[in-house]
Amino acid sequence: MSSAEPMRIALLGAPNCGKTSLFNALTGGRAKVANYPGATVEYQKGMYATSDGRQLELLDLPGVYGDCGHSADERVTIDAIHGRLEGEKAPDGIAVVLDAAHIKTHLHNVLQAKNYGLPMIVVLNMMDMAARDGVEIDLVALEEEIGVPVVSSVAVRSAGRAALVELLDSWTTQIVDGKAVTPTRENRDLKILQQHARAITSRTIQATQVQSRSARIDNIILHPVLGVLILISILFVMFQAVYAWAGPAMDVISGGTDAFGALVGSHMSDGWFKSLIVGGAITGVGAVIVFLPQILILFAFILALEASGYMARAAFLVDSLMAKVGLNGRAFIPLLSSFACAIPGIMAARTIESEKDRLTTILIAPLMTCSARLPVYLIIIGAFIPAKNIGMFNQQGLVMFGLYMAGIVFALIAAFFLKKTVTSGEKPSLLLEMPSYKIPSFKSYLIGLWQRAMIFVNRAGRIILPASIVIWFLSYFPNKGGPIRESFAGMLGRVLEPVLAPIGFNLEMSIALIPAMAAREVAVSALSIVYNVDDEDGAGGILEGALAADWTMPMALAFLAWFVFAPQCLSTFAVTRRETNSWKWPFFMFGYLFVMAYVAAGLTFWVATWAGL
Repeated sequence: MSSAEPMRIALLGAPNCGKTSLFNALTGGRAKVANYPGATVEYQKGMYATSDGRQLELLDLPGVYGDCGHSADERVTIDAIHGRLEGEKAPDGIAVVLDAAHIKTHLHNVLQAKNYGLPMIVVLNMMDMAARDGVEIDLVALEEEIGVPVVSSVAVRSAGRAALVELLDSWTTQIVDGKAVTPTRENRDLKILQQHARAITSRTIQATQVQSRSARIDNIILHPVLGVLILISILFVMFQAVYAWAGPAMDVISGGTDAFGALVGSHMSDGWFKSLIVGGAITGVGAVIVFLPQILILFAFILALEASGYMARAAFLVDSLMAKVGLNGRAFIPLLSSFACAIPGIMAARTIESEKDRLTTILIAPLMTCSARLPVYLIIIGAFIPAKNIGMFNQQGLVMFGLYMAGIVFALIAAFFLKKTVTSGEKPSLLLEMPSYKIPSFKSYLIGLWQRAMIFVNRAGRIILPASIVIWFLSYFPNKGGPIRESFAGMLGRVLEPVLAPIGFNLEMSIALIPAMAAREVAVSALSIVYNVDDEDGAGGILEGALAADWTMPMALAFLAWFVFAPQCLSTFAVTRRETNSWKWPFFMFGYLFVMAYVAAGLTFWVATWAGL
């Protein structure tokens, strides 16, 4: 290793042991931290400088329970350790991270890692959780038993950082000098390793015979009846809160974009350029960015569920339901991640060992209601569903809850038929370790919210702004702001109109679907521009009024039904191609979902028309 090259240290450990928290604490990074197995599905790199200025490149690898490499994320970890990843060298050393509260379960991972033949240290993380659960560890005795240096830490609070830094300094110096001890190799037989690990823990660990706090809470949370009711209640409250809490912040953002549009417009003379800036760019971006508070409320709930340790329990609770469609509860976590965005959900499917189950999960992930659908749902619900209460519940929130549930129900139905046909295979059993309950780190929680806000805002600049300008151009020319039917957009819309008219879509709706192929939320920007809603006029409520005046209730419901199913996201197509290493499956996924969207929109329109809505 050249002295100019940074030393590569791999962080290795079981899922949910705190590797990413440790990685963030040392590198100052902001990698995603969550309290459930499988939060890290790709390796991440970050730099750390020792006290003497030596540069270390830390690798945060996906969590593994062993070196079998059954799932895609486990294969990434094993390949990284052996230097088999394209363009990546093998690490110079390994830091095995253990959850101290579950050391009895995972100590065999340390013994297994000794067989890699690399210098190694052990970081006992979450020592506070171990103490809370009555687990006392003799660090000196443990170090002697396993033959590698051991240090304790609480990564989320940077406790034990000084001792860890001191160990890293001395250990990496030994590696450079060629004096680092390579641990003695162990027997590779897993059963023998587990027996050896149990013998070591019996000599080095004392655990008081008390029921842990997590176990006491689980008596209620995992109850077959109470647990399911609690899960449904949490989801219900989450969607009610999206409407009940976001109003004031949305009004501020809407008022701000209106005022900004009016200010810019007042300094410009009438003409195509003013129309481009005010009617295209500001209107298009403002029509979507106003929904940021509601999206943040949704993410605030999801982040809290992740960080607290509830997510794995939710997977356990739905396991019996998932089994009925041929999946197991492990698919629940990627699917729940898809509520934020289908892309991380599809990537999280790497944690599923069965290739057939992984493929099924990928194919149904776009049916989960991602945040990009939220602006579409909100604008249509706001225009057509009265803002009144049914009992103690907000009617608009009930409709939103219904749309989310529709996505879930039809995802399970789709999974059932997929498992009976194109992805048929054995029904796997669920083996899932329950993490300890934790109070989320306030700093990590705020960082998570900030990151998700920036993702949404960046999409506004990277996707929605360019798309809004293209939509404006197509709707403004060649008749320079004349009737939309005579514009380029109108010409494109007329091509789709005969196909979409039977399901209740008019020309404006057809036009909005074209740019929304890039990203669903662009449909709101497209409708704002097509209906000529300027931020000078107060776009927040004007668009809802324009839609209410031009659409019927059956048309609006059909539009909502379309967006429950339609896979209008090119990024989802691309990541499906990458994760399946095939063009067949992304085309299959888009094909069956568009058929479902067309049929669902048509049935909704025809039934609503027949019912006289």
